[in-house]
Amino acid sequence: MSLQESLNRFQRQQEKCQTTLTRITTRATLPKVVQSHKATPASNSLAPSKVTASVKFSNDTERLQHINAIRKSPVGAQLKRVIGLLFETRQTLTPEEINEACYVDINSNKALFDSLKNNTKVHYDGKRFSYKSKYDLKGKDQLLSLIRKYPEGLQVMEVKDSYPSVLEDLQALKAAGQIWLLSNMDSQEDIVYPNDPKVMIKVDDDIKQHFREIELPRDMVDIEKELQKNGMKPATNTAKRRVMAQFHGITSKPKPKKKREITKRTKLTNAHLPELFQN
Repeated sequence: MSLQESLNRFQRQQEKCQTTLTRITTRATLPKVVQSHKATPASNSLAPSKVTASVKFSNDTERLQHINAIRKSPVGAQLKRVIGLLFETRQTLTPEEINEACYVDINSNKALFDSLKNNTKVHYDGKRFSYKSKYDLKGKDQLLSLIRKYPEGLQVMEVKDSYPSVLEDLQALKAAGQIWLLSNMDSQEDIVYPNDPKVMIKVDDDIKQHFREIELPRDMVDIEKELQKNGMKPATNTAKRRVMAQFHGITSKPKPKKKREITKRTKLTNAHLPELFQN
């Protein structure tokens, strides 16, 4: 039976129950009306009697239409809805509990059931479904322990779905000086590094100046190559990312350089050549 037929049948049942209940209410009040007529004088016998209030049933049509729209949506949309529910609740739920919470009937949709069972973000134990992140972390202490295992850096995107407040904990660890949270300007990916207080040393100013004078390659690909030559594993793969961007037709647009205008506050170093500033 289709959902529309169920709606029509439900509407007919409402009308039938409405009629039956009205008749029962009328019959129940009829003896009281007769007794009141016998007890009152003839002059008041023509007084209008109170009209019986009709009983109204709640209209559940909109809810059923909403459920029908969800179940007729593509498998991908229903899959996203279920994964979102598992991510927010962080509970192990049966198909019946999922259906009750978000109106997605997994048992009646084999394609959806198989996609959910084989999804990398979902754990299925044979009876219940739950959200599965790459790292099973429960709080700030476990997050810090994991970061310290990656002195070369750990991408934030790999841990941001471990538990709901992981991003807030990263900011708290950064404020406490226990980690370094840096952004890769080329790949726009945040990388977190451990800040071990045991390796804190004092560096002379001449060494700092020498370090700042070292000119790095402008291209991130060249930087990654230099790191690999020195036996270090880069936290990013710019070459692979650019190939994927070209495959999907995404091109990076260089930012136009703003033309510097000369104002009254501009410091002129060639004031003895006024002809240069005529235009």
